[in-house]
Amino acid sequence: MVRPACFGFNPQTAASNAFQQVAESSADAETQRLALAEFDGLAEALQRAGVEVLIAPDTAQPVKPDAIFPNNWVTFHVDGTVALYPMLAPNRRCERREDVLEQVVREGRFHVSRTVDLTHREAEGKFLEGTGSLVLDRAHRVAYASLSPRTDLDVLGEFAQLLDYELVTFEAWDAAEQPVYHTNVVMAIGTRFAVVCGEAIAQPPHRDAVFNKLRATGHDIVDITQRQMQEFAANLLELAPAGGPIVALSTTAWRSLGSAQRRILEAHAAVVPAAIPTIERIGGGGVRCMLAELHLPKRR
Repeated sequence: MVRPACFGFNPQTAASNAFQQVAESSADAETQRLALAEFDGLAEALQRAGVEVLIAPDTAQPVKPDAIFPNNWVTFHVDGTVALYPMLAPNRRCERREDVLEQVVREGRFHVSRTVDLTHREAEGKFLEGTGSLVLDRAHRVAYASLSPRTDLDVLGEFAQLLDYELVTFEAWDAAEQPVYHTNVVMAIGTRFAVVCGEAIAQPPHRDAVFNKLRATGHDIVDITQRQMQEFAANLLELAPAGGPIVALSTTAWRSLGSAQRRILEAHAAVVPAAIPTIERIGGGGVRCMLAELHLPKRR
């Protein structure tokens, strides 16, 4: 997790992210104060649940309003691979920091065997924003991706080739018939469950392909509505502390789910909700967006 120094509304991302809302107050200091409190609350909830949380500090300069969402620029893999991603907004590209990677490796005592750098694609105007664009079924090596201005098919192909993933691609649309900016607000995948907004996947063949692949890989499916998607019901992440799996999500997301949907999640993991309303409203991202999960092997 990256603790923000200058959290706020990012005008460079707003055109493609319908989840963002302009702050009701123009007081940047108040927005930052609320975001820090929500960030700390999530980190503490995860730590109480047994999750090892590594927190890197954001830097005040250059200003990075979305630094709180590190999953868009880096992923960590069980074979020792670190992957770096091309991002659409120029002011987000400075979030990629070598000192953050060094801190993760040092404090987590991880081993890195290679770096896959896809950032050269920014010069071509082609983007793939980490596990915002990619929802990974790591166990079965399947990458689900909703094509959008932030998720380019060519870069997806390069990712799949370099990291040996099968691709399942589709197009997802919100209630205003705009492309959904990131796949991770359309769907999430746990070890034995998946959350998907079937309503958002407009083309029936693509919807069937997604659902059939999830069933074939043994996932219980929670099919959510457009309204629930707008409340971040799919923006969640399964984590694996020593005490057993948990699902981290926001209280907004949890409250949006019906009892039958909740029971499916609770059958597979303990649920850990955290209140992050300011981050959701102004940043346009949820709990899953705030977490860059660590799958790297430990050093011997």
